[in-house]
Amino acid sequence: MEFTYMGLKADLAKHTVTDEEVDRQIERVRLQNPRVAVIKDRPTENGDEVVLDYAGYCDGVQFEGGTAQNQTLVLGSGMFIPGFEEQLLDKVCEEPVLVEVTFPTEYHAPDLAGKKAEFHCTIHEIRVKTQYELDDVFAQEIGGCYTFEEMREQLHKSMQEYTDQRGEMDLQDRLLRQAAATLDITISPEELEKSVNEQLQNMEAQLAQQGLNLQMYCQFMNTTEEDLRKDAYPAAEAALKNMAAVDKIVELEKLEATKEELAQALATIARNNGITVEDLKDYYDAEFEAAVMRSVLTSKVMAFIRENAIVTEV
Repeated sequence: MEFTYMGLKADLAKHTVTDEEVDRQIERVRLQNPRVAVIKDRPTENGDEVVLDYAGYCDGVQFEGGTAQNQTLVLGSGMFIPGFEEQLLDKVCEEPVLVEVTFPTEYHAPDLAGKKAEFHCTIHEIRVKTQYELDDVFAQEIGGCYTFEEMREQLHKSMQEYTDQRGEMDLQDRLLRQAAATLDITISPEELEKSVNEQLQNMEAQLAQQGLNLQMYCQFMNTTEEDLRKDAYPAAEAALKNMAAVDKIVELEKLEATKEELAQALATIARNNGITVEDLKDYYDAEFEAAVMRSVLTSKVMAFIRENAIVTEV
């Protein structure tokens, strides 16, 4: 089969964001951003969110892990040990509160389990959360706009841009896969195994960011690590074919990554990770440089294939 990457055919699915979709997104934003009012003219009540300092003592000695400053706590949430939150009810800001509790016998710290303790507390703020009305105040405080209508229009625009971008990314990915399918390539078992390991390592890193590991994920999904590895082979093989197709097109079309494009890629990486380009120097080695170079060249190849494809909008 002849390697084909020019004149490929594909459909581009165009979706127009509807008013109903915008309304649903606005409601999600409203629910995720309650209005917070600081209360100063009454004592604490159940359901209030308080900001407090506390220091815990057991047998007259302050114990490790029992001290905090500006800690937020919703009274009645049951987040603290039994009896703690109840003793913060009907209290006013900036007055000392002595909370006396007994740690549960099954408490995670064995040296505190079953023991009596005192917490010296001071409440600094009482907060009450309510839902915003869908009005100009909501737009100004949450949407960064002068009016609700302006917020709605901007949200509609950004949702449409995001939808268009995702559709374009999907199109370019499908075109690259089409091209890769025509490339005559033999992938060695060693290369495939390495690719599978990399996929699983990436998966573990993503899970770790959520406080999970591979074993926990398998329990949630009712699967095994062995099955995960088996399922990873087709995607790993496709990724290797895509990489080979990119390399071949770079060679045939003499594509290069310019200094400006590499600098822009580094700036994007830094921005996405909330750091500066200067901070990236700590991670910049030959492997990192090669990964950035490949990312830039892959984007150029996909754009090249897209420009030379026959695309039908549907």
